[in-house]
Amino acid sequence: MTNTPATRPNSPPTGPGSAGSEPRATAAAAHWRKVLWASMLGNAVEWYDNALYGILAVVMSRTFFPGGDPTVALISTYLGLLLSYAIRPVGGTLMGRLADLKGHKFVLTVTITLMSVGTVAIGLLPAYSAIGVAAPLLLALCRLLQGLGASAEYTVASNFLLEHGPRHKRNYLSGMCVGSTSLGPLLASVIAYVLIVALPPDSFNSWGWRLLFLLAAPLSLVTLYIRRHTTEAPEYKRVLQEARANQVKQAPFREAVRDYWPAMLRAIGIGAGQRVGSFMIQSYFVTALVKNGFGEDQSLLAAVLTYVVGAPAAIWGGRFADRHGGRGLLIVGYGVFVLFTVPTFLAIESGSFALAFAAVVIFTVINNVIGGPLTTAYVLSFPAHVRGTAAALNYNVGTTLLGGTAPLLASWLVGLTGTEVSFGWYMAVVCLASALVAGFALPKAIDAARIDAPREEQTV
Repeated sequence: MTNTPATRPNSPPTGPGSAGSEPRATAAAAHWRKVLWASMLGNAVEWYDNALYGILAVVMSRTFFPGGDPTVALISTYLGLLLSYAIRPVGGTLMGRLADLKGHKFVLTVTITLMSVGTVAIGLLPAYSAIGVAAPLLLALCRLLQGLGASAEYTVASNFLLEHGPRHKRNYLSGMCVGSTSLGPLLASVIAYVLIVALPPDSFNSWGWRLLFLLAAPLSLVTLYIRRHTTEAPEYKRVLQEARANQVKQAPFREAVRDYWPAMLRAIGIGAGQRVGSFMIQSYFVTALVKNGFGEDQSLLAAVLTYVVGAPAAIWGGRFADRHGGRGLLIVGYGVFVLFTVPTFLAIESGSFALAFAAVVIFTVINNVIGGPLTTAYVLSFPAHVRGTAAALNYNVGTTLLGGTAPLLASWLVGLTGTEVSFGWYMAVVCLASALVAGFALPKAIDAARIDAPREEQTV
């Protein structure tokens, strides 16, 4: 039996040869590509902010915390990073609920504004030597603003894009979202590298690093402008309109937690290894390389290359998942991760820059290849009317508990054991757990992108 789409008896033809179908298709394609840019730029701004805090952790520990024990100052700086992630589950719940009630466009305007204000303010903060203990307190406040804005940025932007884009390209579009998270850190690393090389050390440490935070302002304004010229997807508008027309009292948080907690736990589990890996790339590897005797310029050069290879790896992974399904990609990817994490940290301690450089780059490729189907699972495991809340909640809980704690845990383990390899063993165990979830409890949404696409879309 052949399934054919139902049509109304008097509805006008909408096939490829019908009059007016081509202009409509062209307009729809142009709009979802605008949404793609709006989503990617917002992700770039979010991860630009995050990357700066990791890249400049050593400088900021000297600027905003009292002198004495450098390890204590560095751990205090990473506590500021953790603080911005501690607020994310709460912020993600609030922002996700707003997305379910008021729409994605409204929330994406709020998130980009909060992130940019928090980031630019860090560039203007006085140092500890000028205002004492108020300096780390104000830094913590700025990180809270950043965390609140970023709490729903990635999931709402991804949801916004997946609802506009073609269904048969969902993992590819998710891969683009993952790839865009490399653009911000790439920009941050390149500019930081140029400033470190061009400025005398004293100048960079006193004021040069501040320029990196102030540059968030123009990036955010461009993103805000593009987002103001987008509209909600028809499916999402229909859900909102039906709820208002029927005077339905929406309670997306309560419904998400009550009815979809198993799906949220699976999504957290399947993303655990990649969350830890992402934060090692963006917030710890530069510090680890510097601490193991490599110069700041060499360490930043390694960071730049990780971001260069990260985007194409994520896009390729998304394409592969659309064609062949995400299960096999995730199982193999995490399996390789289990075997490769300990050698990565051994390479960082080897004293050979070439070996450490290669290990960090390969680590990044593995981490980003699996990012596309993971993003699809974060978003599409839930129905449209609770998707903003449920996706933001599962993503932020996993990010806070596993990703946000990774640099702090790494610093503590290295201080306790004297070797970077100790954290490698921890991450190998986390990746093994994610591989098991991929093998036995995979959310159906990861493979649904290639299964549920209409036949005519699959030939595009």
